[in-house]
Amino acid sequence: MKLDLHYVDQRLVDLYDRDNPRGADTDFYLHLAADLDALQILDLGCGTGLLTRELAAVDGRVVVGVDPSLAMLAVARRNPGAERVRWVEGDSSALGTPDADLAIMTGNVVQVFLDDTEWLATLRAIHAALRPGGHLAFESRNPDKRAWEQWNREATFERIDSPHGPMECWLEFVGVGQGRVRFEGHNVFIATGEDVVASSELRFRSRDEIADSLTSAGFIVEHIYGDWDHGPLTSASRVIVFIASRG
Repeated sequence: MKLDLHYVDQRLVDLYDRDNPRGADTDFYLHLAADLDALQILDLGCGTGLLTRELAAVDGRVVVGVDPSLAMLAVARRNPGAERVRWVEGDSSALGTPDADLAIMTGNVVQVFLDDTEWLATLRAIHAALRPGGHLAFESRNPDKRAWEQWNREATFERIDSPHGPMECWLEFVGVGQGRVRFEGHNVFIATGEDVVASSELRFRSRDEIADSLTSAGFIVEHIYGDWDHGPLTSASRVIVFIASRG
């Protein structure tokens, strides 16, 4: 998997928590871990570790944060509570077989798996890392919502004060086809005029496509939600939230 500049350019990584703050999704996964009484938790694609560190704040838990980006992990390691987490550079192949109670993938990270073979291999690695009856939870943007239609300069432009000085940022839609959406993130540093353009591509899988892939990997789909309040999935839902167990 090739990481785009949002995850490797330290200047852009430093903006990640600002652009992706704590929200209802954080509370959803924290409550899920508590409801499942999960003591061993894997956070795949943990990024800067905002949720990972909160999960690890509960006494008795063993929490592992896995991410392929050294720059993201560098941010995670320097935040309060980081010492309670075991941070691992890598992808799903680094999970091993710890008999975990719960594995999570947040931030719509599942959409970076463009190829179905790679996606299925990831699910099978997670399946192997869970104990029998262990759970996997994640979310993905709902393709019916067509979020990419709002990924343009007019809808996304903002001026911000960053750790690297004032900036102008916006998204530009590039194209869509075969379930894949291509777009660019523009990041202009006002002091120098430099425009760091991060090209990205995401896979938008349907509810049925994801459910079928989970079944193929040996999971039992237990719940599918359309929001963070356990509401039903509709065409207007922004996300599709999955909870599955290891069969």
